[in-house]
Amino acid sequence: MASPLSTLPSPDVSEAADTSYVGLPTEVRLAVAEIAGAAGAWCPALSPAGDRVAYVTDRSGIPRLEVLPVGGSAATLPQVLSGPGQEVVSVAWAPDGEWLAYLVSPSGSICAELHVVRPDGSEARLVAGEDARATVFAGHWTRPGHYVCSIAPGTGPDADVVLVDVGTGAQRTLARGGFLSVTAVSADERWVLARRGPRGHRHVVLVDVATGGTRRVIPRDAPGGIASEDGRFAPDCGSVLLRASLPGPPSADRAGLVEVPLSGDGELGSARVVLCRPDADLDAYALRPDGTVLAVWNAGGVSELLVHDRADGTVLERVALPEPVLPGWSLAADGATMLAELTGPHAPRALWTVPLCSGGAPERLPSLPRRPDRALSVEPVRVDYPGTDGTPLHGWLYAPPDGHGPNRTVVSFHGGPEGQERPAWSPVAQSLVAAGLTVFAPNVRGSGGQGRAFMCADDGAAREASFDDVPATVRFLVEAGIAAPGRLGAHGWSYGGYLTLVALTRWPDLFAAGVSLAGMSDLRTFFAATEPWMAAASVTEYGDPVADRELLASLSPMTALDRLTAPVLLAHGDRDTNVPVGESVQAHQALQARGARSELLLLPGEGHTVVGREHLVELSERVAGFFDRWL
Repeated sequence: MASPLSTLPSPDVSEAADTSYVGLPTEVRLAVAEIAGAAGAWCPALSPAGDRVAYVTDRSGIPRLEVLPVGGSAATLPQVLSGPGQEVVSVAWAPDGEWLAYLVSPSGSICAELHVVRPDGSEARLVAGEDARATVFAGHWTRPGHYVCSIAPGTGPDADVVLVDVGTGAQRTLARGGFLSVTAVSADERWVLARRGPRGHRHVVLVDVATGGTRRVIPRDAPGGIASEDGRFAPDCGSVLLRASLPGPPSADRAGLVEVPLSGDGELGSARVVLCRPDADLDAYALRPDGTVLAVWNAGGVSELLVHDRADGTVLERVALPEPVLPGWSLAADGATMLAELTGPHAPRALWTVPLCSGGAPERLPSLPRRPDRALSVEPVRVDYPGTDGTPLHGWLYAPPDGHGPNRTVVSFHGGPEGQERPAWSPVAQSLVAAGLTVFAPNVRGSGGQGRAFMCADDGAAREASFDDVPATVRFLVEAGIAAPGRLGAHGWSYGGYLTLVALTRWPDLFAAGVSLAGMSDLRTFFAATEPWMAAASVTEYGDPVADRELLASLSPMTALDRLTAPVLLAHGDRDTNVPVGESVQAHQALQARGARSELLLLPGEGHTVVGREHLVELSERVAGFFDRWL
């Protein structure tokens, strides 16, 4: 197809440019190493007494489990509770403080295991996920010694809700099949709330443990009935609260909070909207002991922390945050403070004590890894622009501090596609800027944080039309004088890597180079080789691998690689079973057979997300050097 920007100068990708490349300057390599090697801390879990916090940190080079006293000084040494070489995913503290449950990703695999350990480091053991094919999804403690999670066996698409007695290792299945992911269990373990359904169509069901019967908490035709998540029981178990997509016009169909009465015999009443905003999505919430609701709102990518009246939604308190994005948190038992995981464009994820009443100021835990030199990073600016059909789009612009006029520019696509570019820590973007490149990270249609209609605007056959956001983005960057024509690159991770390959094959004259990290190259082989539960959950996103096979072929870059002319770097963790590593290998082999300029970087022991410190530095330097060479 002809490019809408076919009048722009063609990229210069001559062999001479390749042979004359001498690599990144030493000062740039050192900057990239500090940026990409910066450690963070995330997934805070306060002890029931509130005196200690468990969390995950990669300060050792891989994510591990540590515990610190909340009031410790910078000299306080953390206690390491995970085993040597264990790649920790998440952690949760038991309600009596006697156990910590944590997920481990064995050798980078997405097939996580459930481990438990005493707070003093004793009695550590594996309690679920022994089968290498099984995947354990994080769940919740219900009572001392009882942890409820969902487990996909790996032999089929479904997951079961399982109660694990961590003392004896005994397991009891509470609910079976149907993409079940547990969100809450009643204190008497009589009722389970579980999320069911594929991507974009998930809804919460109430499970009667005694009978196995299930029913939607919100009928499909009621407010919030189309899509709901994060169901929880009220403290008295007299109602269920859910984060749900509320009806409204496109861009106003936001995620809010809904409450549904629950009787003692399991009868559900009519849904009542508790919280909603036309300008923001509800990211997370909690009920405080005083009955108020703590809500984290996503307003254009920036987190807002508010305390609301549960009865009418009135804002009672606005809590200032020291960083713009709040991905996770743990609320103190008295509801007066929270341990927040915060990040921004100059700082990796870190833990902060945040008072939830007027007068207090947030404080960063002093014993965490040091932050990188602020002078090495830049502040991104939000930029709004229209799609080809007029759909409002936006993205975050990272520009070198001394950059003036059109510059070499990398368009960086996020994963998901339901993910969202936010002003958080981005090692790759900051590394590219350190190399003198401009980076634009767009939220094309299909992204989250802008209502359900926008997020679902690329599902199935609509994906073809959604691709037009790529040339629209390039057109805007060139016409605004941000990007230099002929000197643009495309980059992305996961779905963003797939979209990069789509862009390189559909509009070969737009980009001088491309980098795909863990991206799909053929949707047909992706469905055949990914985890069964991932394949089943992705049908509504991409199409049915049998009924829509021709559609999947037409949407796959592998079927159009003969159109790719720009040099491409394909990077992938060799243990990735989410987007299997074969997706990059087959694309590289096909390009090599055609004599195209392609490079393949396989990262040993890494899964879908690259977490090893050395590999993060290697990848960032390789990506920065690749674009510096070809742009």
